[in-house]
Amino acid sequence: MIGSMPQSTPLADEIMDRLSRAYEAARDPDRAAPMAAYMRDQFRFLGIPGPAQKALTREVLAGLGRPTEPDLAAVARACWRLPEREYKYFACGLLRRHARGCGPGFIDTARHLVVTHSWWDTVDALAAHLVGPLVGQHPELVAVTDTWLTDSDRWLVRTAILHQLTCKEATDPGRLFRYCTVQAHHPDFFVRKAIGWALREYAKTDPAAVRTFVGTHQSRLATLSAREALKNVG
Repeated sequence: MIGSMPQSTPLADEIMDRLSRAYEAARDPDRAAPMAAYMRDQFRFLGIPGPAQKALTREVLAGLGRPTEPDLAAVARACWRLPEREYKYFACGLLRRHARGCGPGFIDTARHLVVTHSWWDTVDALAAHLVGPLVGQHPELVAVTDTWLTDSDRWLVRTAILHQLTCKEATDPGRLFRYCTVQAHHPDFFVRKAIGWALREYAKTDPAAVRTFVGTHQSRLATLSAREALKNVG
């Protein structure tokens, strides 16, 4: 649980020290402005492009041991407290790398990150590459995503819908279709888009099932959701 985990650990401190020094050295104000504009100027950026972030991540983590759950939680919270968006991207990448080794209690950390400084760039990464693996490893967490599905926070709703995004044949289609049906009338663009995206991805595995679902629920689904769902299957 978030509250029971230490605020920091020796490994987390080492990672954050290396990360802050590496990122500050790579700061590029000229790149930062358009990156912030792309995110509607909601967040600050250092101006470090994606390929450079990946290279710096390798440098930062070189020679360090495998992080524990407290290490991961401490690094993620530290990155979320910093204003520049690249720190959150680093945390998302680190969590993706180690998600399958985390226990079910780590879902509390995931929730904290989803609802804090939220936008699609971090939420989608957390949904597909942290929450999804956690639920896959610990099926009892379906009860948590069931709760998130009807939460008042649109980002928790989006996370619930997208958490099986990369599951392919391991997708639980009943859960996917149920989630899409429950929120078919949701007024928020990001939720309607998530429904279409989740269905479109599953259509790569079972196009007939998605085509049937959309056909059966055409009157309930938003036009955006239905169009996105059938984009590649007709």
